[in-house]
Amino acid sequence: MTSAPALLTLLQAWPEAPSAPAPSEAGDCDALVKAAVRHGLAGFVEHALAKAGWTLTPDAGALLSREARMSAARGMRVRSLLSRSLAALGAMGVTPVLLKGYGLARRLYPEPLQRATNDVDLLVPRARVLCAVHALEGMGLTPQAGGVDRDDAHHVELTGPDGMVELHYRALAGYGQALEGDALVARAEDATLDGHPVRYLCAEDEAVYLSLHASNHLLQRLAWLFDLKLLARAHPKLDWDRVVTRARLTGLPHLVWYAWDAAHRLLDAPVPAWVLKALAPPRWQRALATRLFSGPRLVGADLARSKPAWVAAKLALAPRAGPMVRYGLRRLRGLRPPVVTGTEPGAPRPVRSPAGRR
Repeated sequence: MTSAPALLTLLQAWPEAPSAPAPSEAGDCDALVKAAVRHGLAGFVEHALAKAGWTLTPDAGALLSREARMSAARGMRVRSLLSRSLAALGAMGVTPVLLKGYGLARRLYPEPLQRATNDVDLLVPRARVLCAVHALEGMGLTPQAGGVDRDDAHHVELTGPDGMVELHYRALAGYGQALEGDALVARAEDATLDGHPVRYLCAEDEAVYLSLHASNHLLQRLAWLFDLKLLARAHPKLDWDRVVTRARLTGLPHLVWYAWDAAHRLLDAPVPAWVLKALAPPRWQRALATRLFSGPRLVGADLARSKPAWVAAKLALAPRAGPMVRYGLRRLRGLRPPVVTGTEPGAPRPVRSPAGRR
């Protein structure tokens, strides 16, 4: 058995135990662990292996355990930064929407620290951005240079010794287009996290947002597709009509299709066939996406390893060529080396995709 089917088999079968046997060769076991780490799922894979009754070689099992503990420790630091950020914002009367990260893992995973997270993503109304930035500065974070009004900007990045907070006023910007945040905030639902008031995107908006985010980064982390599967399972009464309508309103329905199609095809995410048909891009883009987003290619994160392939894929899969070309030209003019996060165990720095995202 190779590492690709082993990892995909675990994710596809969840929450059931896979019927396939565990990898037995040392090389396959090691490759499975490295793939789990690369995709931000070391903690979850350790949990899934135990449930499935799969046993790795002693060396691979020890490596997975060590990587899962390291990922959990990083997650605890992010949780602490999130809690402090929520307290600072709450003192200013700002209740943010939590995007991805710890808040998502808290709701969808057996244990929140089983999913790797590296920073804090918060969405606030555009009118509260300056107030929120001031609150976060008060806890020692420093805003990085960048223009709030740029077409391809969507957040203010604040960093400090304890980590990074991305304060979003747009949910995301990609393929030369942006998903504005105020309407999402207006539909968000109230909740609490560790005693702090927070908000989460409603399920239909989250189904669109998470798929857009995954496709914006060419699905190069399987955790993003697994998030979609867990989201759909957590909301069996999800209003798919609203999902389709809101996906179309973003102007980026193809991106929603790329992620949900791959999650369904590779991980058995429960999405109705009519939804995929309603969001599908032209036949040639569907064929290209199926090829680029095959199981082995995604497990290997092939596109993240080649900037020319990354750029070509982004251009070919873009819903609209014009905005994507203009965006690409802007990025080339202001190109900077990508920052990296999360990858193979033992590496001095993890590899981040050419898009520069986790």
